[in-house]
Amino acid sequence: MAQTKRKRRRKHRGTQGGSIDRRGRTARPRNREQARAQARRQVSDRRDFRPTWRSSINRALIAAGIFVALLILLFGQEPLPALGLGVFMMAFYVPMGYGIDLFLYNRRQAAKRKAKEARKAG
Repeated sequence: MAQTKRKRRRKHRGTQGGSIDRRGRTARPRNREQARAQARRQVSDRRDFRPTWRSSINRALIAAGIFVALLILLFGQEPLPALGLGVFMMAFYVPMGYGIDLFLYNRRQAAKRKAKEARKAG
């Protein structure tokens, strides 16, 4: 038998209370230029936050973990000396990573201020 009712194209999600939530268009870009502009905005938003010691510690933990794993698996080091070297690398990576992040953050902020002043003047 032929279908008489047209099928829905979007999924409707009902709640227990009986209301129906419809998912609208989630601001998907229509063309490549809009997609690039949206990606640039998201990256710049993420970079607008001042670096934290916590993010530096997390990055250093990951890097030191990979370093220790490589020492043990590829270079055949004993686990205890490899862990000692990993702790040393952590002590080196944390302040170095924070310093680099802070330098890049300050440079981006200075460029942003300079661009804002140029827009204001011109």
